Amino acid sequence: METIANRLYEGMFLVDSAKAAADWDGTMAAIRAVLERSDAEIVSMRKWGDKRLAYDIDHKSRGTYVLCYFRADGRRIRGIEKDVQLSEQIMRVLVLSTEGRAQEDIDKDLPQASDEVHETESEQQVTDQDAEDAAAELEDTSEPTEEDAAEEVAPVEQEVVDIEATQESADLPSDGPEDRQQ
Repeated sequence: METIANRLYEGMFLVDSAKAAADWDGTMAAIRAVLERSDAEIVSMRKWGDKRLAYDIDHKSRGTYVLCYFRADGRRIRGIEKDVQLSEQIMRVLVLSTEGRAQEDIDKDLPQASDEVHETESEQQVTDQDAEDAAAELEDTSEPTEEDAAEEVAPVEQEVVDIEATQESADLPSDGPEDRQQ
């Protein structure tokens, strides 16, 4: 008979926030049931946090993440993922191998997932300054001054002079009126 080596895995389960808030024990039981069907030994399971989703999943915009460490045969992970796809309570799962993870890393407190964006004061100032600059550019509808017009015309006049000088130095025939009469 073959001995099965169970490895340590980390599973991040995503569940609907409304269902989790209404029936937390039922949500945890659904995750346990999925893992137990695959003969997984649960090492640790806890709520990681609530978060607004980047895109709607099944018309849900918020989700609750549950972090779970468990030991299981690697051949059973596919079954866990399939059970999650068929589950009505669990929206998604990500399972990673964490064989090298120390027990103290598993037991330590997790940073809570947060929906709030924490901007530093300098980031907010940069954003405000960018908005002011954009507004100033849109409001600048004044007519160009004579100096502005002269600055724009000067490089064009210089290019014409340079072309004429190049034609004379290369002794190239020009398309002037004297060349046309021949």
